Amino acid sequence: MHRLSKDDARRLAVRAQLLDAQRPGDVVEVAEQLGSLKIDPTATIAPAEQTIPWTRIGWSYEPGQLSKSVEQDRLLFEHDGHFHAASLMPAMVARMRGRVFRAQATEWLAANARFRADVLAKLRADGPLLASEIADSSQVAHKDEAGWYGSNQVPRMLELLSYVGEVGIVRREGRQRVWDIGERVYPADLPVPSYEEAGHLLEARRLQAAGIAKRKSPWTPVGDAGEPATVEGSTWAWRVDPAAVASLDDDPGGRVAILNPYDGMLFDRPRLRELFEFDYVLEQFKPASQRKFGYFAHPILLGDRFVGQLDAQLDKKKETLVVSAVHEMTPLDDEEVEMIRSEILDLGEWLGVPVVGLR
Repeated sequence: MHRLSKDDARRLAVRAQLLDAQRPGDVVEVAEQLGSLKIDPTATIAPAEQTIPWTRIGWSYEPGQLSKSVEQDRLLFEHDGHFHAASLMPAMVARMRGRVFRAQATEWLAANARFRADVLAKLRADGPLLASEIADSSQVAHKDEAGWYGSNQVPRMLELLSYVGEVGIVRREGRQRVWDIGERVYPADLPVPSYEEAGHLLEARRLQAAGIAKRKSPWTPVGDAGEPATVEGSTWAWRVDPAAVASLDDDPGGRVAILNPYDGMLFDRPRLRELFEFDYVLEQFKPASQRKFGYFAHPILLGDRFVGQLDAQLDKKKETLVVSAVHEMTPLDDEEVEMIRSEILDLGEWLGVPVVGLR
């Protein structure tokens, strides 16, 4: 049983997410440690899949590194809204092949058996293809009460088939996904483990990315990966990555990190509250009158404390990064204010635009 102070627990989380002073070298190294990079089109500053690597790597990260790693080097691959490290492919394919859909999706696929066959045949013959290049021959339309899909049933079919590995994404054209048959996306000689073994492997990788996680968490399911731990002041049953605990004494120190709202560091909201005392709420879907920090405010991590939120937006017409506010959530001294200011200026330099409105 590891017995940790809350400071040590926070350091484990920060270092596991590559947010300490020792920066990684490239986007593949980032993906291998984190497991995956979230893809999201919201780009008040830059899309999540670009700001997440920049937050770790810094000025030397170029957006083209990501597309090269996915499309040419095949060191990353896209699945279910994330770019994943290629080392995760065997375990993920095993889980895809063993996936069982819920009743509604199962019934829809059964009612559209001919449509499913048409989509697979088209990709096998002519792929890779955009969804718009595949005909909609559906027999039954999906009841899209949430409004995520239009009347064309092809995107819905491709999504479902991707979950079981029958199709996959090979690249993007702009924001549009290019699809192909699964047998060409996932190598035939892939050493696929059993469904159960794959689950354990993925739990271990989630713990590696988290550093420390609640044993039973729907946000960061790690099962019995790692080793048990207690955290001072917390009643939770924790699991920790023993390799991360062993390296705690080798501490390179902290730094300022500006986090995209979809950054994996922020995903497990209960853990944020328990360890960091940070109750983060994304205000993107709130009415403007109810927003405190801004439409898409980026949390600011200083060392192992969340100290503020950056409300800024890239003005593409004027080619500037417009800072509306830097909300301080805790008292900051002059040196800390300057450190945050410097990181915001570095963000503007990475974007290739001047920063305006920064006091």
